Amino acid sequence: MSLEILGIGTATPQHAITQQDAEEMVAEFSCLEGSRRRALAAIYRASKICSRGSVLLEKSNGSGIHQKFFPPADSDADQGPSTRARLARYEVEAGRLAIQAAERSLIEAEIAPSSVMHLVTCSCTGFASPGVDLELMHSLGLRPNISRTHVGFMGCHAAFNALRVASALSASTRSKTVLVVAAELCSLHLQYGDRSDHIVANAIFADGAGALVGTQGELLPAHQNTAGDPLEGRQSRWRLSHQASVVLPDSSDAMGWMIGDHGFEMQLSPSVPEMIADHLGDFVNRELAAINLSLASIGSWAVHPGGPRILASVQESLGLSEEAMATSHAVLAEYGNMSSATVLFILERLMRDGTDLPCVALAFGPGLTCEMAVFTASS
Repeated sequence: MSLEILGIGTATPQHAITQQDAEEMVAEFSCLEGSRRRALAAIYRASKICSRGSVLLEKSNGSGIHQKFFPPADSDADQGPSTRARLARYEVEAGRLAIQAAERSLIEAEIAPSSVMHLVTCSCTGFASPGVDLELMHSLGLRPNISRTHVGFMGCHAAFNALRVASALSASTRSKTVLVVAAELCSLHLQYGDRSDHIVANAIFADGAGALVGTQGELLPAHQNTAGDPLEGRQSRWRLSHQASVVLPDSSDAMGWMIGDHGFEMQLSPSVPEMIADHLGDFVNRELAAINLSLASIGSWAVHPGGPRILASVQESLGLSEEAMATSHAVLAEYGNMSSATVLFILERLMRDGTDLPCVALAFGPGLTCEMAVFTASS
């Protein structure tokens, strides 16, 4: 059996900021001037992002958007708020986004919260215990004896790991319905200074949450579209039919996500896109052949937009068209990189648009790891 996808929901913070305004804000509190400021502006323009949401943004009494969490640096040695302060904000904010996304996924699935028997959460941008899982239980009215599993600190591909756990739980018990929730508050870990990989991370990451309801039990009646249905026009349910993972060779130093004294710090080598371009094709072709598919038979692609260079390397490696990458580019432009939650935004949009199946989803994270999932139509 395979995991049937009954509903997907997403949520973003109340306020978003344009990429130009974000660049000006970062330059101000990092005290960047002259050539350092010009380099910062060039990186932000190259991101191809139009706007990004953050739980730290507030609307002023006038018309502008501002934030108070990151004060201007008082010297080049100033690295901003402590990790403790950032995680305290995570504890306050993460559950709110997670609950919104989960509520929307349950509405789309037409599933009562009490019917969910397994809850799988994932996040790499914060820790708290009791945490998001218990907030979801109390706010949604989930069963007090629901099984709970958290996938922590795995990076941008963590939703794939959460889906793997969800599928195994659903298959191994009589209690089939599972809720997966990915909540990421990347903006809490913005870094001061002009280190190149930190500037790139500052330029692309954003906040968001995604949730998915699935089952391997007896299927509910076919979904009936209603006015305002977020997935109106979807032709049939999707099922998660295959997953695979690989660590690319000689890549252990290419990408890292480490806990520092002043937030979580991204380590990102400029060679990552080249590594993906060199190795991704062999991995994807091998996995597709194992399930009697080929690149030519794939109807759509959900590629995690780690950045425009990552998307370009995937397109090059697999020989994909601009159209095949359009949804990933659109989500990046509208929301930025929301780490593990981002692929759920892409899948939600593809489902809503009634895209062709099979659909292959891809994401990359520390390792350098590549995760792959194949979605096909329910029989």
